[in-house]
Amino acid sequence: VQLQASGGGSVQSGESLRLSCTASGFALGDYAVAWFRRAPGKEREAISCIDDSDGYSQYFYADSVKGRFTLSRDNAKNTVYLQMISLKPEDTAVYYCAARLRTTLQVMDVMALNKYNYWGQGTQVTVSS
Repeated sequence: VQLQASGGGSVQSGESLRLSCTASGFALGDYAVAWFRRAPGKEREAISCIDDSDGYSQYFYADSVKGRFTLSRDNAKNTVYLQMISLKPEDTAVYYCAARLRTTLQVMDVMALNKYNYWGQGTQVTVSS
């Protein structure tokens, strides 16, 4: 059972990247998937989540990325994508994807770090001005 995050890189402010979170050993479509990031000197921050626990896809975004980051899921590829546009230097961080079995949670817990069982290894995103 493994999650692998990829797609990070170094870009200029205003450019775009697409991160991928691919699962092996389990069907990622049965899981809610979230992205977290850790910037230098800061704690890990939840930034987005796709959750189908209630029978339809719900998307959650932190205010810091709302309108710029978009989640999507390709079950055939067992992958969740995080499309990031209009990147800013403050988006520089290591990005992690994580998965938890679909369970209806209170909104405040949907992106709670301790609810996630499986974690990818992280991919570095660096945005320069």
